[in-house]
Amino acid sequence: MAESTTVARPYAQAVFQRARETQSLDRWSTALSVAAAVATDPDMQQLIDSPKLTEQQLADMFAEVCGEGLGNEGRNLVRLLAENRRLTVLAEIANLYEQFRSEAEGAVQAQLISAFPASEEQRAEIVAALKKRLGRDIQLEAITDSTLLGGAVIRAGDLVIDGSVRGKLARLATALDH
Repeated sequence: MAESTTVARPYAQAVFQRARETQSLDRWSTALSVAAAVATDPDMQQLIDSPKLTEQQLADMFAEVCGEGLGNEGRNLVRLLAENRRLTVLAEIANLYEQFRSEAEGAVQAQLISAFPASEEQRAEIVAALKKRLGRDIQLEAITDSTLLGGAVIRAGDLVIDGSVRGKLARLATALDH
């Protein structure tokens, strides 16, 4: 995960800078969202990994599947990513772009990943606590992940608060090993 983020960050920063210069933050959000959805499709992933397609063929096909949602600059980005065999990091580029956008707009995107659905009251408490801690508006996305067993994980930018049962057991195991 860290490797894809490392690869995606320069692209996301460049796209964000271009979007700010051209005052097209919304258009780029849409274009990256469309491209990320196409890139994460299992059939498309097989084509991206296929050695039978040239970079140009892959870029053309990818842009055609994305349709008009990309725009000319989005097509150029797809071409660049195809030439560098980086289409697989498009979802991460889109995610980082949205983080940069939120920061620029004075907000932080946060995720609440819990074993069971969180109530509105719980979400409001988490938003209030994060707002107090980070000093910015919080956009919270609640995700249910039954593999957690219990508890929750909160991610807000670089901040990760792991209150899951799995996380607590891992910390206990590490403490017992030392």
